[in-house]
Amino acid sequence: MTRERIIVFTIGLVFGMILLVSEVVSWFRIQEMFRFQSFHMYGIIGSAIVVGAVSVFLIKKFQIKAIDGNDINLTPKPMQRSNFFGGILFGMGWALTGACPGPLYVLFGAEYSVIGAVILSAIAGAFVYGIFQKQLPH
Repeated sequence: MTRERIIVFTIGLVFGMILLVSEVVSWFRIQEMFRFQSFHMYGIIGSAIVVGAVSVFLIKKFQIKAIDGNDINLTPKPMQRSNFFGGILFGMGWALTGACPGPLYVLFGAEYSVIGAVILSAIAGAFVYGIFQKQLPH
């Protein structure tokens, strides 16, 4: 295993542990959020938005370059109908499964084996999207 892969694996492992310990991957926390019963998830999501906004501001202000030395392209993308419907579909899947795609592997690693069905469904969805991508509005 190369040094870079070990670093990336370690970062992913630590990030997954942070998600688990902070209960971001907790089905109960996610359901509380969708039922407006707790501020926990809104606080975490809001913090991520603030960190992202500050990061974008700093990148633009100081013209920070990517790790390979290239410029970071931050041009806004136009809003399309497909974004709206994709967001609804994403939110419905998140509400039904209690997990967004990122932490699925963390949940599986934490021995929530039932999430394996969700992972297989996500992979199948990506496969079906790949088949019909050219016919879909983008």
